[in-house]
Amino acid sequence: MGLFDFIKNQFIEVIEWTDNTTDTMVYRFPVENKEIKMGAQLTVRESQLAVFVNEGVIADVFYPGRYTLSTENMPITTKLKSWKYGFDSPFKAEVYFVNSKQFTDQKWGTSNPIMMRDKEFGMLRLRGYGIYSYGVVNAEIFLKEVFGTNQQFDTESISGQLKRTILSGITDLLGESKIAALDLAMNYDELSEQAKNKLQPKFYEFGFELKTLIIENISLPEEVEKVMDKRTSMGVLGNLNQYTQYQAAEAIRDAAQNPGGMGGVGASIGAGAAIGNIMAESLKGNSYSQNSSEISTVECPHCHSKVSSNHKFCNACGKSLEQLKNKCNKCGADVDSNAKFCPECGCSQNLEKFCSNCRAKMSPSAKFCPECGTSNA
Repeated sequence: MGLFDFIKNQFIEVIEWTDNTTDTMVYRFPVENKEIKMGAQLTVRESQLAVFVNEGVIADVFYPGRYTLSTENMPITTKLKSWKYGFDSPFKAEVYFVNSKQFTDQKWGTSNPIMMRDKEFGMLRLRGYGIYSYGVVNAEIFLKEVFGTNQQFDTESISGQLKRTILSGITDLLGESKIAALDLAMNYDELSEQAKNKLQPKFYEFGFELKTLIIENISLPEEVEKVMDKRTSMGVLGNLNQYTQYQAAEAIRDAAQNPGGMGGVGASIGAGAAIGNIMAESLKGNSYSQNSSEISTVECPHCHSKVSSNHKFCNACGKSLEQLKNKCNKCGADVDSNAKFCPECGCSQNLEKFCSNCRAKMSPSAKFCPECGTSNA
């Protein structure tokens, strides 16, 4: 190899990166001790960004497209290196390709239970899991805050940090939402959207954008699930007393079908005891129903609440249940306060009476006005 070929191989004329992985986020182009030729071809593919770094300082950022490197399209590098216009000599710089695509199907899950206070069950330990996706939207922040000077960087390198950030945000959100534990499943979509909006600023700090966040499942403790199963079973069975009586009757039938041996005798004794218990419970229920039907109620004349007829005072307002009485305007007999006619003489009762002098309102049985003292007999 001649001297000319040796010198030519020290210059980089084509800069590009073809990613054959699914999780690589940053790739440092291998310039090593070589220099980049002014006029070299730079190819940036879709979902990529190319970042030039000069002596540790981020310089020019190139977006998807094909570029011929020159002082015109490298203004920051030109300024940092103090190049004159039309500079055409090879130069040294670090080149980083940043993958700006969306990294999907990233999984998150609770390594430890999430504590939550529930109105019905008290303190609960919940577990949950789901997926999320994100992408690089600010290459400069990402390179400064996360990447550093590595040769290569993939999603696994940052996944632990992002998972813990998501769990912290979701734990806080569940506490603030105050959604009942039994209603969490019907609010997965709403909680996912709220969690995404809540966590977005945290992702921006790394130069990322949180594209999607999905809560797939939030599971209750095993003890609570057992309680729920028991409640469901009771709801399916309906009347528990009737079910118990049915089970006892079935057991008695089975015992009656096995009369032989001492076991049959014991079964018969047990069946007799069971029959006695069932009949006693049945009679007790009938007696209770009969007593309940015999108890009548009356309406309180003051608050109109239903009160047992053997009570003298209303248990709602505390007033006497005796009907208020007025005197008949004509014969003076006792008349109910809301009666329109006297039951003795049939005279019409004026429910409202006014003074003939001052027109003040008076009691129907009053003979003198309580305001002016005028006789209204």
